[in-house]
Amino acid sequence: MTGIGKRCGTRASPLPVICYGDVIIMTDANAFAKWKQTILKDSPKLSLKDTFNFSCHKGLSCFTKCCADVNIFLTPYDILRMKRRLKISSEEFLKKFTTAITLDGRGFPTVILKMREDELKRCPFVSEEGCGIYEDRPWSCRMYPIGMASPDKNHSSEWEEFYFIVDQEFSCLGFDDGEKRTIEGWKKNQGVNDYELKGNSYKDITLHSFFLGGGRLTPEKTNMFYMACYDIDRFRRFILGSRFFNLFDIDERTMGNIKSNEEDLLEFGYRWIRFSLFQENTLKVKETVLEEKRKNLGL
Repeated sequence: MTGIGKRCGTRASPLPVICYGDVIIMTDANAFAKWKQTILKDSPKLSLKDTFNFSCHKGLSCFTKCCADVNIFLTPYDILRMKRRLKISSEEFLKKFTTAITLDGRGFPTVILKMREDELKRCPFVSEEGCGIYEDRPWSCRMYPIGMASPDKNHSSEWEEFYFIVDQEFSCLGFDDGEKRTIEGWKKNQGVNDYELKGNSYKDITLHSFFLGGGRLTPEKTNMFYMACYDIDRFRRFILGSRFFNLFDIDERTMGNIKSNEEDLLEFGYRWIRFSLFQENTLKVKETVLEEKRKNLGL
């Protein structure tokens, strides 16, 4: 990906990476080496046990400046939490608060939070008092001021996952006399770990060998991906209002869960994506459907 925003830790970076919230996934060894050296010039490579000083509160003159003119890439779980907090549908949320883009012509859809159309380009949910959806803020906002870089786990590499302090154009006063924290403690305190757990399946898809090997989605499959990952209410109508359950062998417990629980529905959407886009055995077509197809083919 090109043109990474400040929240991702770089400004107008030309390096091919996948930005996943505040997590930057490097997929090219040479690019990773160059990018890592750039980061390490100003910031040390940090581990979970390393410490940093930081505190953010309304008394700082820079309060909420980090919430303006920034690219915040939203994960599916971010969107689920935010639209639920606002008590609106995923369709309304996406239309009003996001911009969708595709990466490097591959048809891989990503969603960016849309900033206000004013001089400061502030987040639509921030005010002088702070974040209006703080308990359900996106992963990248929870991680700030920490970023994380991970190597592509699908290829052997000497790279090691590391953390770093996110660069900003303004001077963040939160580091001055801030509370001493460990990276591990910060993630736990900010609720990052739950977001990581809920985002693992999506992260695996973004790093699928199909995409890393240069695979491209057709416009139809891009729309399928977008619906299942981001537009969860439309995806629910799709599977409940079609012959979906007549085609696939879904046990009653799973069926009940995806009808009543949005997190389970999202996980099911990932299974559907892997089946439809990558031809993996994550769903099972009913034997009666297969038999009918064999008959139609004269087999």
